[in-house]
Amino acid sequence: MTRFQQSLQALGQARQLIAVGRSQGDLAKIADLVDSFLDTPQMDACLARFRALPGGAELLDSRYPPLQPDLDRLSALPPGSLGHTYAALIRRLNYDPSFFRPRPIDTEGRWLTQRIATTHDLHHVVSGFGTSPAGENGVLAITATQIGFPAYVSLTHAAQIAGFRFGLDDYAYLSRAISHGVTIGFTASAFATARWEEGWELPVAAWRERLGVTLPADAEPYGLTPA
Repeated sequence: MTRFQQSLQALGQARQLIAVGRSQGDLAKIADLVDSFLDTPQMDACLARFRALPGGAELLDSRYPPLQPDLDRLSALPPGSLGHTYAALIRRLNYDPSFFRPRPIDTEGRWLTQRIATTHDLHHVVSGFGTSPAGENGVLAITATQIGFPAYVSLTHAAQIAGFRFGLDDYAYLSRAISHGVTIGFTASAFATARWEEGWELPVAAWRERLGVTLPADAEPYGLTPA
């Protein structure tokens, strides 16, 4: 890719970021931003980091199937389990578990993009971040830190800049949430390589222990169950 092509691509991605901000986080606009990083040097760097993680290469090479949750089955699991807690969150918030944009998984970049999109709400459950803007940025910061997923790096940086420039009253709160996500990202095992589907019945606490999440965000003001 020539320098001119890179400049055009960066300009397009900047426009996508602005569109996300103006839409107040519209999922279609976020998906457009995510897709704009396919087949880019940034995605190549992300894939290299993912492949170097324990289990990452195996997931990529096998094209491990994207998450397709059965909420009725998961709801029947014991309270406190990953599956039950995830299903309860989706239903309490009236979310569509298939909110993500359908994508083929014929390339490594598309597979990783779809894997991260389909497991996003599981990251909320295991990290404890809520779904407020600050909570969303906190949970995005985990994967931005762990593998440099391009759209998440862009979104968390843009949120910091916009908050510092236009939302000083809430900036400390936002900044703390993102810093909390970065801390989890540095100290825990990679969320992106977790095979959640093979441990739906395990307690959330067991998943946190397995991944090394020692500072979950549940009780924080931006958490799932703020104190």
